[in-house]
Amino acid sequence: MPVVLVALLVALSGCGLSIPADPDGTLDRVQGTVLRVGVTPNPPWTVTEPDLSGTEVDLVRAFADRLDAEVEWQEGSEEALVTAMERGELDLLIGGLTAKSPWMDKVALTAPYASSTDDAGVKHDHVMAAPMGENAFLFELESFLIGKE
Repeated sequence: MPVVLVALLVALSGCGLSIPADPDGTLDRVQGTVLRVGVTPNPPWTVTEPDLSGTEVDLVRAFADRLDAEVEWQEGSEEALVTAMERGELDLLIGGLTAKSPWMDKVALTAPYASSTDDAGVKHDHVMAAPMGENAFLFELESFLIGKE
């Protein structure tokens, strides 16, 4: 089976198809330009007042540096930001999202990159959200997050 998979990937690469791919070209569009990030307040992951800060804000800034991109922030509720992402207005969404996010059918969630335990002793795996289908961008983001562990 692995031989068949390798042969298929080689054949597809000869057709000009790269895997993973971004149908909307997010990774190519963002590199060297602007990374549009939606942020909703959820300390300590994201703090919006008085200044933008937090664990995920710092991670996004470092990821943008890796892509040689400037970050353009848009603050809002999760619902408003997910809607903006569906319209193609955002490249990334942060706000202490967890792997059990109610938005998982509307956005692509990264693999968990951190975990926390709440006051009730419940463990939460934290993720970030990207546009559905933008797999090259998601792969680049996950590779970055794995390197930060």
